[in-house]
Amino acid sequence: MKSNQKLAIMFWLKSSKATKDGMAPLYVRITIDGEYEDISLSRKINPQFWDTRLKRDTEPGSKAKATNLKIGLVEGDLENHFTVLRSQFDEITPLMVKNSYLGLKEKSIVTNNAFSEADNIKTLLEAFADFISNFEVMVKAGTRSNETLKHWRTTKTKVAEFMAFKYRVGDINLADIPPSFANHFYKYLTLEADSILAEVTAKKHVKKTKQIVEHCVTELRLDRNPLKGFKCGGGELEVLPLEMAEVHAMLNKKIEIERLSEVRDAYIFQCFTGFAFQDIYGLSRENIIKVGIKQERWLSKERGKTGVIEMVPILPIVEELISKYATNPYCLKNNCLIPVNCNARYNAYLKELAVICGIKRELNTHLARHTFADIMLNNGVPLEDVSKMLGHKSIRTTLRYCRVKKSRISASVAKVKNILFTKSGALKKVS
Repeated sequence: MKSNQKLAIMFWLKSSKATKDGMAPLYVRITIDGEYEDISLSRKINPQFWDTRLKRDTEPGSKAKATNLKIGLVEGDLENHFTVLRSQFDEITPLMVKNSYLGLKEKSIVTNNAFSEADNIKTLLEAFADFISNFEVMVKAGTRSNETLKHWRTTKTKVAEFMAFKYRVGDINLADIPPSFANHFYKYLTLEADSILAEVTAKKHVKKTKQIVEHCVTELRLDRNPLKGFKCGGGELEVLPLEMAEVHAMLNKKIEIERLSEVRDAYIFQCFTGFAFQDIYGLSRENIIKVGIKQERWLSKERGKTGVIEMVPILPIVEELISKYATNPYCLKNNCLIPVNCNARYNAYLKELAVICGIKRELNTHLARHTFADIMLNNGVPLEDVSKMLGHKSIRTTLRYCRVKKSRISASVAKVKNILFTKSGALKKVS
């Protein structure tokens, strides 16, 4: 038995899932040896009344008292489950405590210690864990993207939350997955979860779950895929790029706050290079190459998500930004071209930036890539070239970025008009 294993319990508000009225869902985090699992307590709290030191709801009224009582009971229950598990197993994981608390049968808890043994995989979350473990190896080998790995982990978390909500269990045997699982999971994500997802996003999570179950069929852990009947199609979510007027508004806005000024510059950099967040984050002077007889300066980097080399000529506005931060202390210390915050801070600051620049839509890094593609395509750059600059494996992916503007249609039709009609509007005679 591991005598030095200790359980840490923390109650916290998940502000990223706050509802429109500002209420944030309450979670408890179980941590053992640096690993953790979260459990939703199905309660929402006004963040202004949450005491971060005491981990209690201070809002006056019986509702807060009931919440605080719930917190105390949960804390005691988790400690009891941990104590019982320690008497039964040599090594305890946060998932084992979570499963025990949620009422998962003991025989299923035992298999949580055998994620690496494919033959012992009996449950859905074990199948997820095994798949993710193998994916982690491929990420370390450089054949898969760490960002994609994060998506798989998120799907696993969503599935766990759904099973706790719908079936009141921490896991489910592969053989017991009902055909209705996919439909109910989709309904949960789009209608019942603490943070409602868009239909396209929800279907991506269901699709990943189907892949896991199908993999189990391939590995002979299941006879058939009970989720096969769920159709994950339904079209892509259209992303409308920024208009040039919005880009100009951002570029010309005088910003006194240094952190927001740097975020603005980083976002402009993205809009005129098409680089994703993880790629701009890792850009250094080694990524600047010289191309052709004219020795044009280009940015060249292997895209983290696809492994495809993306090569983009450095436009004047990008050159100015590189020069601006050439002597920046942060850039010198970290050998980077642009000072970029961590992803969470970057996205948070982008929200502030949109407000102060009068842009009435959410700014995000994916929007910047769409804006770059729109600028290139609407100024005559061939689709194949844009695909290469964006680091796409297939032009089919780049087609999602195509958005034909009215101005482009007008210019194209004007050419036809000049060919077919006279200045007076009469149809020209065929020669």
